[in-house]
Amino acid sequence: MQEELVGMARWAMATGQRIVVLFEGRDTAGKGGAIKAVRERLNPRQCRIVALSKPSEEERSQWYFQRYAKHLPSAGEIVLFDRSWYNRAGVERVMGFADEGQVEDFLRQAPAFEKLLVDDGILLFKYWLGTDQEKQEERLRERLEDPLKRWKLSPIDLAARSKYDKYTRAREDMLAATHTEWAPWTLVDFNDQKRGRLTLVRNLLDRLPDTRVEPPSIDFPELGHEPVEETYGFLEPIADYPVD
Repeated sequence: MQEELVGMARWAMATGQRIVVLFEGRDTAGKGGAIKAVRERLNPRQCRIVALSKPSEEERSQWYFQRYAKHLPSAGEIVLFDRSWYNRAGVERVMGFADEGQVEDFLRQAPAFEKLLVDDGILLFKYWLGTDQEKQEERLRERLEDPLKRWKLSPIDLAARSKYDKYTRAREDMLAATHTEWAPWTLVDFNDQKRGRLTLVRNLLDRLPDTRVEPPSIDFPELGHEPVEETYGFLEPIADYPVD
């Protein structure tokens, strides 16, 4: 599948396609790992990850979709949104960062916004990653106890523990309003994260048109002489890290 993803990127570059993939879902479901699985073997100059922090004062005064629209791809680019404009239907709604009027406006406008994107030729894929609360608790505890993952544990994550059912209701309202013919949602079970990643990537690849574009032929002649060892004059490399 990684080879097929590389082929997808080559096809996008050759044809000028613009690809957008949204990754939404429960806290700890595995959005970061899924994004890494898609991007790992791709050229980072072509495939960008967009993970926006909370909006600035200026951004809060703008049209809601404006801060996301400026990150949309140009010809040949792939953009992976680590959370997206659907923050408004999820975390902002559940945690009280947006009022019900703002949420209602969003749920009405999102399908129209996405219709504009799709009509302009963008290939839009929307994934929601699910996990049971038992698994969520295990992963939160792991973040707490692992110093390499502690940075992933935010006050929002902790506050969300008591709002699992509210997130479920918010998700169902979101799906009812924004699961459209032109921009459907795909839900993936991420209780088993490895299997979830395989399921998501396979689904993404299967929904693309024929992406077969032969890689360009590259002439790679013999060097013609013995390889030259690196030499230094002005500065020397620092000492190797001791591994014995």
